Amino acid sequence: MRKIRALYTPETITVYQAYPPGIARPALAAGRFVPPFKRDRMTWIKPSFLWMMYRCGWATKPDQETVLAVEITRAGFEEALSGACLSHHDPGRYASREEWSRQLKESPVRVQWDPERSLRLAALPYRSLQVGLSGPAVHRYVDEWLVRLTDVTPLAREIHELVLAGDDDTARALLPVEEEYPLPEDIAAHVNAS
Repeated sequence: MRKIRALYTPETITVYQAYPPGIARPALAAGRFVPPFKRDRMTWIKPSFLWMMYRCGWATKPDQETVLAVEITRAGFEEALSGACLSHHDPGRYASREEWSRQLKESPVRVQWDPERSLRLAALPYRSLQVGLSGPAVHRYVDEWLVRLTDVTPLAREIHELVLAGDDDTARALLPVEEEYPLPEDIAAHVNAS
């Protein structure tokens, strides 16, 4: 099962990224991504808080010590998905491997579905979305879609400490409330959501 679960409002959706302090601090101070953030590199956004915790090791992995909650417009998020290409070849979705390869090279947005994670970061039997932005999509993300940046590193560390102490109920109560995101049907079909 592939569904987007996220913290969202009628106008925005929250995605997560992890950076070294040298990138995160200037971004937080400016309220937007500024150098040394590099616009010419692919940047991956994740609507799942726990998938981000899996990826960054609860903000302990090198160069991922600061976790940012990035609130972006739903219009921008859906625009990105509507032009995305799957990061892997799906014979049911593309006429040929060559067609998929061509679309992958042309699209500034990639999507992939990875196993969602539990509070203890074990793989769950359903999938979570990651979105890779490059080229013009990064510029739109930074200049047009971004609404607010928040440092959620203290929250990540607090939850992690509770998990390590075996207090899963208190840890779970602190998690962002992520619900199924209502993707328009055409976009859901385009990104292979189920």
